[in-house]
Amino acid sequence: MIRLDHITLTFPDGDTRVTAVDDVSLTARPGTVTGITGPSGSGKSSLLAVAATLIRPDRGHVVVDDVDVSRLTPREAAELRRDRLGIVFQQSNLIPSLTAREQLTVMNELGAPRSRRRRSRAAERADALLDAVGLAEHREKRPHQLSGGQRQRVNIARALMNDPSVLLVDEPTSALDQERGASIIDLILQLTEQLNTSTLLVTHDLVHLPRMHAVVRLVDGRLAEIA
Repeated sequence: MIRLDHITLTFPDGDTRVTAVDDVSLTARPGTVTGITGPSGSGKSSLLAVAATLIRPDRGHVVVDDVDVSRLTPREAAELRRDRLGIVFQQSNLIPSLTAREQLTVMNELGAPRSRRRRSRAAERADALLDAVGLAEHREKRPHQLSGGQRQRVNIARALMNDPSVLLVDEPTSALDQERGASIIDLILQLTEQLNTSTLLVTHDLVHLPRMHAVVRLVDGRLAEIA
């Protein structure tokens, strides 16, 4: 579970500060997808960055599985991101020289203790995830050999390599046509239920919102509506 309590985030703007997120609270529970929507500049991505512990808010708390992130040191926060959070960025940011399978297995090497001992298990999980996202036959292909939708599927599978309890997804359909975008939303909903993750999903595409378990709308950084 992830809970955001009274999050306020500001950025410097000359001699003053601009409020990006203004006293926002929300909760995403296991097995559910909470959509975050609103006009451009409303604070959606800023809120997601706070949830991902990439930015520390001016006020408020982020609680992941009963752990108050605001009490963690930067190193502890990095360990929490590695062990409990899966992050799907708007751009897939795949490494050009790596195959789809290697994009996932490299996650095992990112600073976790005893990573060498887990290489065989990581390879098995990578294969299982690529199968789950419909790319079992494409595991040896590099990014330039994959379509935009396929690259986004690799992006999602990579975020799930650490078996996270929380999945944070930023505009996953922004570079896709409506049909491919719908298939990506289908996939996120399916995997959220199967893996029992607590998912926050930022989207500007209103057509997908009725399929979410809950929807939060931000306007000028403030919570405008919950459905």
